[in-house]
Amino acid sequence: MSGARSGAAVPTAGSAAPTASAVSGPSSGPGPLESALRRRRGEGAKLLVPYVTGGLGQDWPAVIEAVVAAGADAVEVGIPFSDPVMDGPVIQDASARALAAGATPGAIIDALGRLRPGAPTAVMTYYNLIFRGGHRRMASLLADAGVAAAILPDLPLDESEDWTAAADHFGVETVMLAAPTTSDARLVAICERSRGFVYGVGLMGVTGERSALAASASVMAKRLKAVTDKPVLIGVGISSPAQAVEACLEADGVVVGSALVRRLLDGAGPEGAAELVGRFRAALDAG
Repeated sequence: MSGARSGAAVPTAGSAAPTASAVSGPSSGPGPLESALRRRRGEGAKLLVPYVTGGLGQDWPAVIEAVVAAGADAVEVGIPFSDPVMDGPVIQDASARALAAGATPGAIIDALGRLRPGAPTAVMTYYNLIFRGGHRRMASLLADAGVAAAILPDLPLDESEDWTAAADHFGVETVMLAAPTTSDARLVAICERSRGFVYGVGLMGVTGERSALAASASVMAKRLKAVTDKPVLIGVGISSPAQAVEACLEADGVVVGSALVRRLLDGAGPEGAAELVGRFRAALDAG
């Protein structure tokens, strides 16, 4: 894994780290994200985690609050990066707009620290930003901001030890991803290492809306459910409430990204985001 691009604006490893989380060690048992998702699953609910690009418009924090009020069980917040290798055109566009408007990892984390949305948050970003910022410093910043978890889609399990050790120490749950091509043996290892939930990638390809749920999404969920009791959520290609319901015939829940971000790019704002998430919530509750 290479170092960061020289132009990336991230908190530097040499700066003085906050001290509030520095004395806390790894927590025993599930963290706040996994605990919240397990609790909702235990109540019979299907889990709904929308994705919001941090820094996309001045009202992005209000979007987070709005989707939680509309029924989100947690929120995935993207920290924009210049080379988002997992993301398709919609989220690429959102990331580019946020970066052009001056979004930085530090500013997004600071803003999350001022939010009290009423549901756990998980940041999704790329490993370059973590590497350059420093594993322990970035984990500490996330913990002090009240961020429950981190999703790093380009950090493979075999190379994750430096980050996961720091994240575990500061109580940040590392959500691992499993792809349709993952072998059965590796799937078990990914589930064992994952915290918060296990992110099942619904299809081979980048994020984006599709006209139908990929058959691989249901297969991925079924394979994961066979080897772990942790919450299993399917993301990538969940484009409509009907597709979410279909995915949840096997999965515990879904991550909804491009379908929401496209509406935000079109100017939907917090009200429009809440309307869409409310429709997903209603469909999942109705089954």
